[in-house]
Amino acid sequence: MNKFLILILCLPLLISCNRNSEPDKKKFRAKQRISVLNSLTDQEKAEGWELLFDGKTTGGWRGFKQEKVNEGWQVIDGNLIALGKGGDLGGDIITIDRFEDFELYLEWAISEGGNSGIFFHVLEGDYPTVYATGPEYQLIDDVGFSQKLEEWQKTGANYAIHNAIGIKLKPVGEFNTSGIKVKDGFVEHWLNGEKIVEYELWTNDWNELVKNSKWNDYPGYGLARKGHIGLQDHGSVVKFRNIKVRDLTDYGKPLFNGVNLDGWKIHGTEKWYVENGDLICESGPDKKYGYLATTNSYKDFILRLEFKQEADGNSGVFFRSSLNGIKISGWQVEVAPRGNDTGGIYESYGRGWLAQIPEEKENILKEGEWNDLVILIKGDRVMTWLNNELMTDLSDAKIGEAEGVVALQIHDGGGIKVRWRNIFIREF
Repeated sequence: MNKFLILILCLPLLISCNRNSEPDKKKFRAKQRISVLNSLTDQEKAEGWELLFDGKTTGGWRGFKQEKVNEGWQVIDGNLIALGKGGDLGGDIITIDRFEDFELYLEWAISEGGNSGIFFHVLEGDYPTVYATGPEYQLIDDVGFSQKLEEWQKTGANYAIHNAIGIKLKPVGEFNTSGIKVKDGFVEHWLNGEKIVEYELWTNDWNELVKNSKWNDYPGYGLARKGHIGLQDHGSVVKFRNIKVRDLTDYGKPLFNGVNLDGWKIHGTEKWYVENGDLICESGPDKKYGYLATTNSYKDFILRLEFKQEADGNSGVFFRSSLNGIKISGWQVEVAPRGNDTGGIYESYGRGWLAQIPEEKENILKEGEWNDLVILIKGDRVMTWLNNELMTDLSDAKIGEAEGVVALQIHDGGGIKVRWRNIFIREF
């Protein structure tokens, strides 16, 4: 029997086998889609991804400056939906958690003529809206919006600042994928698998772009180092699903082990000790200056720590400094009671104050509570954030030439007690 005849005889069997197996394939694919929706694969879990939406509840979210999600957001058929009841000044939701460096992935489908957005590094405090502080990844119906759109208003743009390039959108009503990656101030916007925007926060170029945009009237815009992720209800129906995030923040190495003072040296007679995992500085009988300095020197780094002022609280964090007894030469990030420029920069035995904080930022210090302090030293530039708010951005040639220890201070005068914890440094 020739090969052609064998093929003819077997063809019905092959067709029958394919017909029988095709429904199984379709069922498998459908099941696979259902199982992946609003869930994490084993690989994603191993990579550190976490769900921000479980497909069933609004857990993990709340309204901006509210305790819970408002009624303008509903969970329907596995989608987190903005019903379009919000407006320019209300209706947006934010994550309960805050994020510094991160990678965000989500899927979204917008209604005809719709307008929305994704925000990051959102602060609340005295700010009226999510967009007063958080940069926005624009979401909009580029084709059917009721008004002519500028390039900086189109989907994927860093709204009002950077245009998106190479936009490839699905038809309105279908789901698109979007991503935002933030790492050490570098930001990327992704749309349907393509990078469409990239920019760097806090640079001179960034500051100039903000100054020449509508955001110049918003003094806190784009300055936070850490904040909430936000979704906007701008009066349009928008669906979100598969919202997931992974933390990319690199804290570096601990400078304090929570047990003893290894890696540090005491200067002076004031008290330095460990209690319940906290590092404590406390005035001694001599009521003089005291310092606890690292045994290693550092030049370019980002330093993170938390402090709580239990008494007077007049202290500070020195960088690129040197000590001779209790005489210190270098620069101090001020830690002091409210009204005394916490987060400002002071040069010891030199020019004095180099940067004092604005009066309106004095209330950012939380007296009697734990405060987060981040200090970025790179070249001749010093930036400080207190409780995620930018306090100082200073460039100084003399600072740029120096290298030295990190040191914590007890001010003279007595009556001082400050707790410190979670002290991490990452060198560049």
